[in-house]
Amino acid sequence: MSTTQLLITAAIGLVGGILSGLLGLGGAIVIIPALVFLLGFSQQMAQGTTLAMMVLPVGALAAWQYYQQGFVDIKTALALAVTFFVGGYFGARFATYIPQEILKKVFAVVLVLIAIKIWTGGK
Repeated sequence: MSTTQLLITAAIGLVGGILSGLLGLGGAIVIIPALVFLLGFSQQMAQGTTLAMMVLPVGALAAWQYYQQGFVDIKTALALAVTFFVGGYFGARFATYIPQEILKKVFAVVLVLIAIKIWTGGK
């Protein structure tokens, strides 16, 4: 990794971390597109790298801050973690067989639909 790539990667991580702590987002919405557009990763490489990043307790300090203020439902978080673990396995197996251009389009559509849902108040 060149010095430039390292600096870009560090900036992506920092912005993703700040937005994760601030808004609860980062991986899919910030880091994956940044890896694709700024570092030239394929969609699959960006998704796989981001998932590998999350294997470490990257959100632990941010989650701790929310927990201290009473904003973490432990039972729900554990249920999500277990089902995300299983779902992630099957989703990744499927994604590795989808052509990159189709996967990018599906990814973009999901982001737009989420944005519309949030914009319209979740109705």
